[in-house]
Formats: sequence, C-alpha cells, structure tokens
Amino acid sequence: MIPAAFDYTVAENAEHAIQLLGEYGDEAKLLAGGHSLIPMMKFRLAAPTQLIDVARISDLSYIRQENGQVAIGAMTKHAELETNDVIAAACPILGHVASLVGDPSVRHRGTLGGTIAHSDPASDLPAAVLALGGTIVARGPNGQREIAATDFFTGYFESVLAPDEMIVEVKVPANTGGWNYQKFNRRAQDWAIVGVAVADGGKGVALVNMGSTPLRATAVEAALAGGGSVADAAELAAEGAVPPVDNNADASYRTHLAQVLTRRALEAAS
Repeated sequence: MIPAAFDYTVAENAEHAIQLLGEYGDEAKLLAGGHSLIPMMKFRLAAPTQLIDVARISDLSYIRQENGQVAIGAMTKHAELETNDVIAAACPILGHVASLVGDPSVRHRGTLGGTIAHSDPASDLPAAVLALGGTIVARGPNGQREIAATDFFTGYFESVLAPDEMIVEVKVPANTGGWNYQKFNRRAQDWAIVGVAVADGGKGVALVNMGSTPLRATAVEAALAGGGSVADAAELAAEGAVPPVDNNADASYRTHLAQVLTRRALEAAS
C-alpha cells in the first residue's frame, strides 16, 4: 500500500528534532533507519502527518566505554554494533544479537535508538538491552532523563517516552560474564517466533515475543539466584508471560519454545 500524505523535515540536531516534536505533537514521528516505521505507514497502522528525519544527526552515533558502562548513541547502526571493538570487548552479546537482525541492508540502516523507541516485543536488541539491565537516555524540552530498561516498555509499540522526547543514548553495564542468545524463526531474516537473551551468567534473562513487551524472565533469574538448577529454572521461563497467538505459533507452543531456548541459552552461557 501507499502511505498517507505527510510532510518531511530534516532535523539539524537533537534540539531541532525536539523543537519539531513539540511543534507538531502527536502528528509527528521521528525517522531514523525507517525499517520499522515505513512498513507501518504503508499498512496505515501509523499515519503521521509530519516525519522528522534524525538519521543525519552524526553526533548521536558513537560507542564508548566509561565508568564501567558502554554508552551508545541512539543513531548508532546495527552494523556498527556488530563490528565495533569496544562492544566486542566490553559487551559482546550486543554485537552478536545485532548480527542476527534482518539482513545486511537492514543492519546498515537500522539504529539502536530506533529499535528501542519502536518497542516491538518481537525485536531482538530491546531484549538484549533488557537482559543487560540497560538504561535509556531520553531528551525533551524539559531536559534529559534516564529510564531503566525494565521501566521503559509499556505495551505493543508503546513506551514511557513522551511525544516530545527522543532517545539520545543507550547505556549498558560493561559485561563479559557468560552470555548467549537463542532465536527460533522459520527463516534467517524473520522476526523471532521466540527469543531468549541471557546475560551475566543468568543474572539477566529476557524474552522476545512472549508478551506485549520485551520481558525479563524474573522467575528464571530468581530460581538461579536461589541455587536452582538450569533445568528447573528454565521450566519457569514463561511464568507471568502472555504469549501472543498468530500464524506462527499458539501460546502453548511459544511457552514450550521459551522453556527449551532458555535452557539452551543458560547452558551455553555457563
């Protein structure tokens, strides 16, 4: 389908983008890589009257390690995460998960800030950030605030991000503890039917496509922290989750997948 008509403005910097968001309100959407927003516009699931292109804000594209954390600019592309030496040394799960997103054309256009802001429960990188205990840095007309990843996602394609705010940075703890990511899909470039991210030897476990948001598998984390076995902890993977039902899988199949993939990820991480 063809998207509804819209106006298009290139933001000169983050402050300009925030100014435009304040001016156009709910009618505006930020455009970075476009791989999430444009398909939604084509299917008329989103119909913004104003697109604000932030992809050229180069000072929001960076990766640096400081004070025990890895700070990543919102406009950093998936391909940069995949190949960056700082990520490989300090937070390798992010590079690995980025390498599994779509195909090379997607990874060379898609941005970390965009995929977090889109809040798709079937997306890979939000779950990795969640498992790592990451922080989302948002900026708006009233200044900058830091939001724990556990508090950021609120529903299907929804988050606590205000209409006049934009993500400027994502921060994750430098972490080289045991990690793994398991993703089950029909074809290599498909969204995950179910995915599981394990960080820091199982202290952080997050699920992909097991609810309306990326989910922390808190029951698994608690079981492991209490000395439970990997097998027993993995059986709790779907506790508290509400798996979606679609053409790929029903709820019981997704529950089974979550348990199997969590066990595999925990065993690999250990």
